Amino acid sequence: MARVRLSVAERREELLRAAIEQIEARGVAAVRIADVASALGVSNALVLYHFSTKEKLVAAAFTYAAEGDLAHLRKLLGRRTSALRRLRAAVRWYAPTGQAKGWRLWIEGWAVALREPALRDVTKELDQQWKAAIAEVVTEGVAAGEFRCPDPAAAALRLTALLDGLAVQLTSYPGAVPRARAQQWVDEALARELGLPGEE
Repeated sequence: MARVRLSVAERREELLRAAIEQIEARGVAAVRIADVASALGVSNALVLYHFSTKEKLVAAAFTYAAEGDLAHLRKLLGRRTSALRRLRAAVRWYAPTGQAKGWRLWIEGWAVALREPALRDVTKELDQQWKAAIAEVVTEGVAAGEFRCPDPAAAALRLTALLDGLAVQLTSYPGAVPRARAQQWVDEALARELGLPGEE
C-alpha cells in the first residue's frame, strides 16, 4: 500500500513525533537517524532532508515536545479564575506526580545539553519560558492582593527547581520518594512562596 503524500509541515511533525518516541525508548546518545527512519518506514535520506544532522533533529524534537507542554501550561495559567487556583493547577500538573509527560525526555535533554551547545540553547530558552509563565501569574496574584511574594521571578525559579529535582528522583529512582510525599512538599513550597498559611 502506498504511503499518503504529506505536506512538508506534516512530514516534519511526523518525523519529530517519531524522534521523540525513539529518544524516550533509546536515549539521546543511542538514538540514530536510522532508528527514526525505520520507525516510519522511510529512508535515512528523507530524515536528513528535513533535519541535516542528528543534533538538529534532537533539538527540534525536544523543542516540539516542550512547546506542547508549554501550550498546556499557558492554557492552565490563562483560565478565568484566581491566580492562586491557576498556580495550584499548573504546579500540580507540572509536578512529576501530576499528568505532565516528558520528564524522561527533559532529563535526557539536560544531560546531553552539558556537551551539545545547540540543545543547551534550546533547553535554556524553554526553561526560561516556564519560569516566566509562572512568575507572571505570581505577579498577577500579588497585584490582586491574593497573596504576598516580594520576588515573583525568584519564587518561580525556586518552585521549578524543586519540581525539576523531584522529577529526577521520581524518574531515575522509582520509589525513592513516595509520590504523596513529593506532592505534599510541592504544596508546602507553593504556600511558603506565596506567604500563605497552608493548604486551604
